[in-house]
Amino acid sequence: MSLFSSINISSTGMTAERTRMDVISENISNANTTRTSSGTPYKRKLVVFSESKPKFSDVLNDTLSKSNKSNGVKITAIKEDDSPYKVVYEPGHPDANENGYVEMPNVDITKEMVDMISATRAYEANITALNSSKSMFMKALDIGR
Repeated sequence: MSLFSSINISSTGMTAERTRMDVISENISNANTTRTSSGTPYKRKLVVFSESKPKFSDVLNDTLSKSNKSNGVKITAIKEDDSPYKVVYEPGHPDANENGYVEMPNVDITKEMVDMISATRAYEANITALNSSKSMFMKALDIGR
């Protein structure tokens, strides 16, 4: 494992969690959007993470040299949630159907807030890991003096 791979892993984690927080913010801000440009209510979005895999040749070289290399995390996709829309009775709403029901976005504010707290905590954990690596590097430099 190289000297800076821990910093690289933490930085990819922070980037991924920051994107997740942005998507959650978009979901919260569109929780009452009943009509998008496609004419349907807003659909909740989800961020999909995966391990950032190195090239095969890098893995082979690392296996031969008995080192264990990781490249952190990457965002695989931002996909729409397939859960059904909420149906609310509001006969005066401009998007109400002939029976007075309005299809509302499939966004649950409570769930979004829990996801936001989780993403914030994961971001903070990556900052702590980054600061620990930085501290170890500084101590190593002090020892070398």
